[in-house]
Amino acid sequence: MTVNDVKEMTLKDLISLGDFTCSCGKVHSPGVAKVIIEKGAVNTLPALLEEIGAKKPFLLSGHDTFAAAGEVVCSVLEKSGYSYAKYVFPVSPVRPTEYTVGSALMHFDYSCDAIIGIGSGVINDTGKMLARATGMKYIIVATAPSMDGFVSGTSSMDRDGLKTSIYSTAAWGVVGDLDILCNAPMHLLRAGVGDMLAKITSLVEWKLARIIVGEDYCDVTAALVEKALGQVMSQAKKLLERDPEAVRSVMEGLVIAGIAMNYAGVSRPASGMEHYFSHIWDMRSLAFEDARFEQHGIQAGMGTLYTLMAYETFLKGNYCPDRERAMKFVEHFSLDDWNQQLLSFIGPGAEAMIEGENREHKYDAEKHKARFAVIEKNWDAILETIGTLPPASEIRTLMESIGFPTSAAVIGYDDEQVKTTFTMTKDIRDKYVGTRLFWDLGILQEIADRTFGRNS
Repeated sequence: MTVNDVKEMTLKDLISLGDFTCSCGKVHSPGVAKVIIEKGAVNTLPALLEEIGAKKPFLLSGHDTFAAAGEVVCSVLEKSGYSYAKYVFPVSPVRPTEYTVGSALMHFDYSCDAIIGIGSGVINDTGKMLARATGMKYIIVATAPSMDGFVSGTSSMDRDGLKTSIYSTAAWGVVGDLDILCNAPMHLLRAGVGDMLAKITSLVEWKLARIIVGEDYCDVTAALVEKALGQVMSQAKKLLERDPEAVRSVMEGLVIAGIAMNYAGVSRPASGMEHYFSHIWDMRSLAFEDARFEQHGIQAGMGTLYTLMAYETFLKGNYCPDRERAMKFVEHFSLDDWNQQLLSFIGPGAEAMIEGENREHKYDAEKHKARFAVIEKNWDAILETIGTLPPASEIRTLMESIGFPTSAAVIGYDDEQVKTTFTMTKDIRDKYVGTRLFWDLGILQEIADRTFGRNS
């Protein structure tokens, strides 16, 4: 399989291809067996259950998502002679915490032999974890094309206050009924676009990580995501008309992004610094009563715009690796002071981030020197890679054309708080992102001040 092969393949082709040996040397697996995105797709549920030999599915849903599709699912199953058990979460919104997973597990009916999630985001992530815990096949009936986790093998959850990706299981099947998806709240349609826009920066940071820390990279997987991103961007404006082909394009793009994550075995192709804005805001909302949060895709989209702005600041500054400045910066960096800042801004979830650094030692002076040497040696390649990013103004214009919020002010964050969030994105995961590069160069605070020192 090569990049040119991928550019010619449809989503159906990818799933039919199954496992294959890639030109990167790895065996890739899509992780999902069936994806049906069409009008009336919910009517295929009985056939899908028959294919996996299931007799009695367990339905997992939230109040809003059950109203959107649950009654239709129940009707389809009943007409086909299927019995089922169900659990509809009594709280709204359903939050992605260990308590949600525990509640789903405690209400699970073990006379069932398959799981059907009815929803998107949190419901899907919880359903995937329930499927892993029970060892049962999982089908998701999507109620909105709002995020890219439908088929990924991980669930994005808040554990001990830290936003983290937990290995779960990929959905065996995805049912995207366009009659349902086209009627999703416009806010959720925009969220799907936001989660796809995040791939603009995540793919570039994946390349940077390959250059600087030798991370595994796959051109085929990256090309797959780039193609899906292009399709979504070209169709985005038609979402305002609830155009079925535009909705299909977004839904397919999100599924392809999930397949790409399965190919890579990590979230790299779909998630980078831009997602960590969202994760930090989620963690704050769990820790502090006055901290608000938005749909994941909305926050990831705003994070994408902020990330592009920061990289533009960097390029316009004509920076170069200054060893004296970088070493002096690291020499005066106080990890204890920084940890206190994390705890103050993020809350208890920062404790897990601090513990992560105790394992990773990214702030270790010797490790920094080694990375800096690589950065110096590969400076031209680094600049060339960052230079492929589109102008922030171009993405802002696209977002505004579909009514997408372009400032975190909508969730109550001022410029200073956005600046603080930016500087902390390097601490969420053991993943090399732009803020780690800026820290290594000793210019992180300068980039933050120049980018977010004015109304953004």
